[in-house]
Order: sequence, then structure tokens, then C-alpha cells
Amino acid sequence: MKEFVEYIVKNLVDNPDDVEVKVLEGERGIIIEVRVAQTDIGKVVGKNGRTIKALRTVVMTVCARLGKRARVELIEE
Repeated sequence: MKEFVEYIVKNLVDNPDDVEVKVLEGERGIIIEVRVAQTDIGKVVGKNGRTIKALRTVVMTVCARLGKRARVELIEE
């Protein structure tokens, strides 16, 4: 799942080398943390949050088929 999210996000941003994806597994499910350059946050969020919502929907759907729960978080610094 990490490689899948990383591939999608790297193709959205201008600085793909600054993309960092971490997967944290807990008792309630998987948390996928995505970090990008400050200038690329708008591209990942998209207009009215449409891009990040679509990414979250795809990840949740794939994980649901695997019997897991997942959440995508965009980390700002």
C-alpha cells in the first residue's frame, strides 16, 4: 500500500524527491502519513479537497477488500 500511495503522490507534485510516506499499523487499522514539500501541499489537497478525498477513497476501498481499515493523513510542517 505504501508504494501505491507514494506512486500516486509523486506523480501529482512538482518535487517528487520530497515525498515521504510512512505506514503506521495499530490495533484500529493502518495510518498512512504523507509528507510533501510546502509548495506542493495545494496540489495534493486539490480544489476544495477533491484530490485528497479521492486518494483517501481509493485507499479505503483497496484496504476494505483486504479486510483492513486505513486512513490517509497529509502531514504539514
